[in-house]
Amino acid sequence: MTTIPVGDDLRTALLACLAVPRWADEVVALAPFASAESLIDAARAAATPLPRAEIDAAMAEHPRIGDRPTGASQAATFSRSEQNSVDADDADLAVALAEGNRVYEARFDRVFLIRAAGRSRREILAELQRRLALDDDTEAAIVGSELRDITLLRLGVLARQWQDDPVHDSPDPDSTAAQDTRR
Repeated sequence: MTTIPVGDDLRTALLACLAVPRWADEVVALAPFASAESLIDAARAAATPLPRAEIDAAMAEHPRIGDRPTGASQAATFSRSEQNSVDADDADLAVALAEGNRVYEARFDRVFLIRAAGRSRREILAELQRRLALDDDTEAAIVGSELRDITLLRLGVLARQWQDDPVHDSPDPDSTAAQDTRR
């Protein structure tokens, strides 16, 4: 059984996935959710598309690719896990990523963002190099899409935890079934 939190608890969890208050508020307003799928569907809809100002604000929560995220926040924990790849300790790749980050930041005035989960550093570097040739609007659209993908992956991790967490009160299935069908 899924035990998805509501109210401030849900909002806090959502903001760890994507630091966009408008998005979190829109998703929380649709709670309670009868399933993880309905929560993720609502989160996807509220994040599609993300306006450029929200993308820029959310980027402050993302470390550079190749940097070890610090801190004990949920967002830092997510980043550490996402950036853990089989070639994460390759010194030559680390140097190439650092240089790629420097060039990207000079070109686009923000850190390079990519869904790192499931990708090797070599794949990430190739994508960074490809995206350096893009125009600003195309790159901004890709960043928004990557940000949404990262968010939904993080929310999926939380949903799996909530399925196993008996601490949260689960919503009454009879009272949310009708609401859930409209989402």
